[in-house]
Order: sequence, then structure tokens, then C-alpha cells
Amino acid sequence: MTTIAFTNDKSLSQVLGYAGGTITVLIWATWFLVTRHSASTPLGSIDIGLIRFGIPALVLSPVWLKTGLLPKALPLHLLAIMVSGSGAVFFLLTTLAIHSTPAASSGILLGGSMPLAAALIGIMLFRERPDSTRIAGLVAIVAGVLILLTRSLADASLPWTSFVLLPAGAVLWASYTHAFRRSGLTAVQASALIAVWSFLIMGALALIFGISLPQVPLQEIGLQVLSQGVLSGLVAMVAYGTAVRTLGGTQAAAFTALTPVLATLGGGLLLGEAIGMTEISAAVITGIGVALSTGIAAPRR
Repeated sequence: MTTIAFTNDKSLSQVLGYAGGTITVLIWATWFLVTRHSASTPLGSIDIGLIRFGIPALVLSPVWLKTGLLPKALPLHLLAIMVSGSGAVFFLLTTLAIHSTPAASSGILLGGSMPLAAALIGIMLFRERPDSTRIAGLVAIVAGVLILLTRSLADASLPWTSFVLLPAGAVLWASYTHAFRRSGLTAVQASALIAVWSFLIMGALALIFGISLPQVPLQEIGLQVLSQGVLSGLVAMVAYGTAVRTLGGTQAAAFTALTPVLATLGGGLLLGEAIGMTEISAAVITGIGVALSTGIAAPRR
């Protein structure tokens, strides 16, 4: 009976992990589109950042008030990596790049690079050993990114900053993934701390550089509140943290490579961006790569 109970608990954890990864991917695809759309509004990165982190910081205030801004059991370097990797630094870096990069390409360069960065960090720093199926998935993800890179270099369609800032953002997120897994925090606690520290950083930047929120139509602010604050800043952070806790950092990060497929479709259908066979091929290949690198197709032991 004990074995059966253990098996059921493990299966339930995996279901929760896959659900968390799926929810994250769906929200992230929307995040790419809404962030890309914000480039056509008076909203700046600081304005969006205040919304992105202010709402979860407020909603989760009972959590960070209880843990304290500097939890005693949490090493300071892990907190710094988490706040930088998925908080203010990651947000500012990626938002700047997404504003000048089509949604399809952003999804591939950021979402496609995340599982690769997470896997490399796991292998080099934590001696993780992915099986052949996951390695094949990572190779497919790299192939998808290279297809896009080759096309871009051929027609100069993307600024060089896209190929620097978005992969850099992927490394930051991968670093957060591994740091969170070793922090001992729950998904909600981590989300609360990241939100409040990032909001404080955004508040300081707002005092220095100013904001544009008073000039922005209410419907635009409402769109950002829903997408950035509620979905991306709160729901997706908790969902992704759940996936990391139950599946492991590298496997959870692999889900993010599904984002390019959805971002490509959304960019064409909702933003009117041109989508050719190159973008579709790159998105499909990275999608296959993530299916393999999550370990779903790996032989059971």
C-alpha cells in the first residue's frame, strides 16, 4: 500500500508540474504579444515594469511581510540571482529587445534559448546528465534558432541587439530557475520576494527617469494590468515555480520552448506580422525539441 501511495503522489506531482509548465507557456505567448504591442503606445519599460511587479507585490504582500525582505535561511546570492534572473533586470532587458523584434522571432530567440541555457548550466555546474532523448530535443531547439539566425543574416531583418539581449535574457531566466530550485522557497514565496524587490527597483528608476502612465489611455493600462501584472507577474510565476519544484529546473525550462510556436501564430493573427515558411519551420522544430527535452518521450526506468 505504501508503494501505491508513493506512486500516486509522484504521478500527481508530475501532473501538477506539466500543468504548471503548460499554463506558463500559454501566458508567456500572450506576454510576448502584449509587450510587442506596447511599443506602439506611450508606455515605456519602466511604466510596464511598475505594473508587472506592483500587482503581485501587493497581492502577495502577506507572504513577503511574513518571510521578510531578506529571509534568514535564504543565501543572499540566491536571492540576487532570482531577482535579476526573473525580475527587474530580466524584464528590462527583454522588453527593450521585444519592442524592436517581431513576436515570432522574439519567441524563438528567448523561449527557444531558455531550455538550452538551463540544460548547459545544469550540465556544467550541477553535473546533470540528460539522456539521449533530451539531448535530441536540445539539438532540435538549437536548429530552430539557427534557422532564424541564418534567415536574419541573409536579409538583415532583425537588429543585432535581438541576438544579444534575448539570449542574455534566456541565460538570466535559466539562472533563476536553478537558483530557485536550490533556495528552499515555495513557488509563492519566491514570487512574492521577486515581485517586491523588482517593484522597489522599478520605483527607484521611476523617480530618476519619470513615467508616462498619466498619458496612457485606460484601456491600454487595463490590458497591461491583466497581461503583465495578473497573468505574467502573478499566475505564471507561481505556475512556473510549481513546475520547477515538481519536474526539476532543466525539465521545467524546456516547456518555454513551446512559446515560439504560439508567439508565431499570435504575431501573425493578432498583430498582422508577416510569417513565412522560415518562421513557421523554426517554430515547429523548436516545438518538437521541447516535446523531446521535457522527457515525455524518454524510456521509463
